[in-house]
Amino acid sequence: MIPAALENQITEENIEQIQAQFVAEAANGPVTLEANGVLEARGVKVSPDILANAGGVVVSYLEWVQGLSYLFWDEERVNREMKHLMVNAYRQVIQGSQMRGVNRRLAAYTLGVGRFAQALTDRGLYP
Repeated sequence: MIPAALENQITEENIEQIQAQFVAEAANGPVTLEANGVLEARGVKVSPDILANAGGVVVSYLEWVQGLSYLFWDEERVNREMKHLMVNAYRQVIQGSQMRGVNRRLAAYTLGVGRFAQALTDRGLYP
């Protein structure tokens, strides 16, 4: 199932209607935390919004990199770079989920916060 329009569309009130084995959150926050817990208890795999809908942000980043470097990639190159970054992020989330024994949402948040903290440290802002 791919909820792709609005937030809070899968809730405790309608969770019993959801029969999917996998949910990819293409919208921002389409599954409430309560409903996510129910899905998790059922064994439904949820690809959280922070990961599943990041492709647009990744392509914006690639456009920025091209602009800084005075490069002009064709669509095939952009798609290849995006795929590489997205597949790598997905693998890291799955690995973090398995290593820490947490769901994919928490693994994605942990990975993101860790990267942010490392960037601050690397830049010397908060040693």
